[in-house]
Amino acid sequence: MTLKTKIRLSILTMLVLLLALGGYTFQTIQRLEGGARGVQRANFNSVEYGLQMLRAVEQLEQQPNAAAPLEQFRRALTREAANITEPGELELVDTLTQQLADYQTLVDEQAPMAQQQLKLRQLQAEIHRAVDLNTRSFNADTQRVTTDAARARRLVLLFVSLSAAVGLALIVRLPREVLRPLRRLTADVEDVASPGPTHLVPIAKNDEVGAVALALNRAFGYMQDQRSATRVALATERNRLESLVEHLDEGLLLLDESGCVLLANPTARRLLDRHAADLVGHKAEDLSRESELLHTLFQPLLEPATKSVDGSAQLPLLTFRQQGEDVYYRLTASHIVSYNKELRQTEFAGHILSLRNVSEFKKLDEVKSNFLATVSHELKTPLASINLSLMLLQDERTDPEERLRIADGIREETTRLLGMVGQLLDVSRLDAGAGIKLDVRSIALADVVAYAVDTVQPQLQDKELILEASLPPTLPAARADLEKTTWVLINLLANAIRYSPRGARLLVQATQLPGHELQVSVQDYGPGIPAEYHERIFQRFAEVPNPAGHKGGSGLGLSISREFIGTQGGRLWVESTPGAGSRFLFTLPAGE
Repeated sequence: MTLKTKIRLSILTMLVLLLALGGYTFQTIQRLEGGARGVQRANFNSVEYGLQMLRAVEQLEQQPNAAAPLEQFRRALTREAANITEPGELELVDTLTQQLADYQTLVDEQAPMAQQQLKLRQLQAEIHRAVDLNTRSFNADTQRVTTDAARARRLVLLFVSLSAAVGLALIVRLPREVLRPLRRLTADVEDVASPGPTHLVPIAKNDEVGAVALALNRAFGYMQDQRSATRVALATERNRLESLVEHLDEGLLLLDESGCVLLANPTARRLLDRHAADLVGHKAEDLSRESELLHTLFQPLLEPATKSVDGSAQLPLLTFRQQGEDVYYRLTASHIVSYNKELRQTEFAGHILSLRNVSEFKKLDEVKSNFLATVSHELKTPLASINLSLMLLQDERTDPEERLRIADGIREETTRLLGMVGQLLDVSRLDAGAGIKLDVRSIALADVVAYAVDTVQPQLQDKELILEASLPPTLPAARADLEKTTWVLINLLANAIRYSPRGARLLVQATQLPGHELQVSVQDYGPGIPAEYHERIFQRFAEVPNPAGHKGGSGLGLSISREFIGTQGGRLWVESTPGAGSRFLFTLPAGE
């Protein structure tokens, strides 16, 4: 028998007992209710009518000629005649009716009062007989109903006792019948789940527990397959993770909670010049005594970290010598924590030390420092010249021609300062993400070249340079921003003048390319630029080694120029060979 059948039979048994008890109780209550209504209708009403007639007779004895008591008597007698339920009650009603008629005759004939009183006493006697008859019947019916109620109470108590006994038996028996196979199944499952040889859950009966055991066997089989697959996946992930750690370009050391090194990847071993056996399995405290480098490396773990003003830990910047130059690595120390599900708390598991190569950032910082020094020098020189010129202007002994020459010098130095400040403002605007605002329209490149040449003419004359411009007469207009394009060309010419030897030749060319593009180039015959620096010179603050000793600018002009040309839909690049000069080229879309 299945568990479901046992539970259903138990519930059905209790339901049958409950329905039997409720049905019998309902039937008994309904029978008692009907008997009570019958007693009321058969006897109680007749007694009430008799009492009404007795009160009417008492009033007639006091007031023989009163009409109201006589009418009340007739009404009560009529109701009694309609409610005859007991044997002999009809004869009494007929006698009362006849005697009432006789009394009415005596009243109508004005018989002596003694005769009327005698007739009233006879009426009282008959009324008492009718009341006694109904009272005896009422008592007999009440006794019968009481007997039936007592018998029903005994039967209900018997049903309740039987139901309670059956319910208690089910309470004790049913959980045992249900839980016994479940406990056996639990023990079998724990036996299967325990370490040791794998076996199946035994199936004792073909019931719900047996079905669960069968499902568990299928689940255990599936879990065994999944366990095998998981082991393979874990091994694969472990190999992948080990490969990832082994090929990291950052030095990585893993230590447990006691400070023992668990892992050191090849980068860390190469930087520390140690083999894996020299690091793995050793305490950080012991390793820190071997060299100054290891002491600096493990210092954040062995000593309290020095805190900065904002509360963050200050970790040292380690310097290594590689291929003849200094390489900088930033040391970071992180704690490893894990969540213990059993204790429901976070536990400390170890440390991770990483060495990140920050050489590029260090070099960039040095470049910025050099840039600030250069800008300071570039600002100091014209400002000192302007200050000296102003002092000369204030001297009354300076003649007018000398004053004009000094004023021209001040104007040139001011223009130089404004150009430098303009470059800095352009860079700050680009870094802030403000973008470049363009006024794109059709422009003639001949006008752009002419304006740029006129601008750099004093510099050309100062170095006795020869500038040639080659522009075809049929060259179409370019679609570009006049101001930005002119600025780029002036910057390229200024660079060419700066790096050209005295008396050299410069060439500016403009041609039309296939695909609706125009190309502008500036050719100089200076020292040239090595190929490895062709892209670097377009980076901000970039410096290129110059064997000729020419002093470069701020390192911003070419970067801003590429931004200007790129925003207009063109590109800027350089073609150069050391010792053969440089050629800077940029393209612009042709006008419609």
